Amino acid sequence: MIDSKKEVDFNFIRYANCWEDPEILLTGLSTPSQARILSIGSAGDNSFSLLSRDPSLVVAVDVNAVQLYLIELKKMAIKHMEYDEVVAFLGYTDSSKRMQMFDTIKQHLSSEARNYWEGHAAMIDEGIIHQGKFEKYFQLFVKRVLPFIHTQKDVEALLAPKEELAQRQHYQKYWNTWRWRLFFKVFFSKLVMGRLGRDPQFLKEVDVHVGDYIFKKAERHLRKEQAQSNLFLKYNLTGSFGDLRPHYLQEAHFDVIKANIDRLEIRQGYAEQVALTFGNFDAMNLSNIFEYMSKPAFAQTAAALLGCLHPEGRMAYWNLMVPRRVSGIFPAEATYLSGLSNKLSAMDNGFFYNQFIVDQK
Repeated sequence: MIDSKKEVDFNFIRYANCWEDPEILLTGLSTPSQARILSIGSAGDNSFSLLSRDPSLVVAVDVNAVQLYLIELKKMAIKHMEYDEVVAFLGYTDSSKRMQMFDTIKQHLSSEARNYWEGHAAMIDEGIIHQGKFEKYFQLFVKRVLPFIHTQKDVEALLAPKEELAQRQHYQKYWNTWRWRLFFKVFFSKLVMGRLGRDPQFLKEVDVHVGDYIFKKAERHLRKEQAQSNLFLKYNLTGSFGDLRPHYLQEAHFDVIKANIDRLEIRQGYAEQVALTFGNFDAMNLSNIFEYMSKPAFAQTAAALLGCLHPEGRMAYWNLMVPRRVSGIFPAEATYLSGLSNKLSAMDNGFFYNQFIVDQK
């Protein structure tokens, strides 16, 4: 649960894409075929990716009904469109036919979702993956801030293929200017991010200097060869994913996800409450929900979720700026898979996160 439920506005899309790395999530949860999985909904991307592991059930849960309308829209696009159509409809490639495409699937949506999207048709027409508050925050950085620091050619040079030593040298010599350090830390400060990117209530438990913290995380990743193929970073610096696609929309995974799409259930509410209505799960993707909570709320929610996890089941989640670990407060009920967690944290394309944690019951 989020302590400040009444203070947080859930009437718009916060995230049009998931900003957590699905590759490390899939590896960390290591779900067997026919597993039952609980997944924080957000924009749905990682819940769709979980379908690639042939589960019997994935329950996408979110307190924000609008986020669930987004997931439902993506689900019906995947179910009723071919691959190239889905990519164009969502906004990864250019299209002037998105509204015609919407007309072919809208009858398959729930009445609530259909009414919402008919009332927000411009968002679909402009490419839905660009319409979240978080995405617009990055777009603002690309359009209004980054041009004062680096040119488009500078960005292309930073992300151009090169060996890691050359990437590190390029970052230090050409990219890491005083303007980059100053503007980055201001734009990604707690004040600016709270107002333009995330809700201030989501940063309520944060007690670190946000700008410095995120800068250090970004710097560590920008010096790596891995930065060149990171779709999150690509969007952060260009406002587009370019030719890169998230896991669920890579052609190698699309057919199996499409075949399993009806195994995805969408539910509104808090994860621990929704979980009770479905019985126990084999795995849980919990995003970074714990860092939004006070310590008492975290303990209460963690205990409830552990109670809905099968023996040997795993829960995976991220820490951004607030340290939370379920196995740390319930060591008798959950084991911290530290070696696996540390290995996957080092591989994380969601470079701004501090830690990826896998606990096993």
